[in-house]
Amino acid sequence: MSDFQDHTISGEDVKTDFLKDMTYSEYLSLDRILFSQNTMTDQHDETLFIIIHQVSELWMKLIIHEINSAISDIQDDDFRMAFKKLARVTNIQRQIISAWDVLSTMTPSDYLKFRDSLGNASGFQSYQNRMMEFSLGYKTTHALKIYEKDSIVHDMLKAQLNKPSIYDEAIRAVARAGFMIDEEVLGRDVTESYVPNASVKEAFKQIYLNTDEYFELYEMLEKLVDVEDLYSQWRFRHMKTVERIIGFKKGTGGSSGVNYLKRVIDDYFFKELWELRSEL
Repeated sequence: MSDFQDHTISGEDVKTDFLKDMTYSEYLSLDRILFSQNTMTDQHDETLFIIIHQVSELWMKLIIHEINSAISDIQDDDFRMAFKKLARVTNIQRQIISAWDVLSTMTPSDYLKFRDSLGNASGFQSYQNRMMEFSLGYKTTHALKIYEKDSIVHDMLKAQLNKPSIYDEAIRAVARAGFMIDEEVLGRDVTESYVPNASVKEAFKQIYLNTDEYFELYEMLEKLVDVEDLYSQWRFRHMKTVERIIGFKKGTGGSSGVNYLKRVIDDYFFKELWELRSEL
């Protein structure tokens, strides 16, 4: 085997001396990432459970990074850069949706062998999922108490809560383009969840009826629909995976489990964009 390996790199100028230089593993902090799967039991599938959730959290981190950057781009009317980042978000979303397929290979009996070791830890407590919701416009403060244990996380959530969502900035961009948007929308308290408004829907409707004239705004709105569509698919696959593994048991964090997940599937971030489809 060693002869084969040497043959594959013969003639290549491959660096092998890293006593003084940074390695690939060091750059990626693999010593921390690959040794962070700290199981509570000796059950085989607990490693699967941990890795799937860790991978999803890493993808969520990138989604938040891209959405917040796209928000800044829209504020500057730099739509092309925002479109690039939102297209990346939708591709990341497809990755975290497919992660449920891997987790669903775990059977109910596999999970029961280590479920009790989770205590009250639950995906419901994912602060990054909460940050994604905040960045998309669903703002709630009642869950912030969950994160008081970690002041850094709590402060990050409060900072995201106080920022305009990508929907807020999309609406402001539409107003800058000359469409009449009610002042109560443009000057609203961004720490609260967005409430649908007739002037917003009418402006969107005119954009959809005149796509050639307002193509960048039209494309921006469709990018938001893409993100919400895939977010709903992620919620659906989450719900079906949970149902497949634990049925209708309560979640470890105290939620009603599948019943809760079913309720939130039909929640909307960008309600006007879906309503106007019936009116065009």
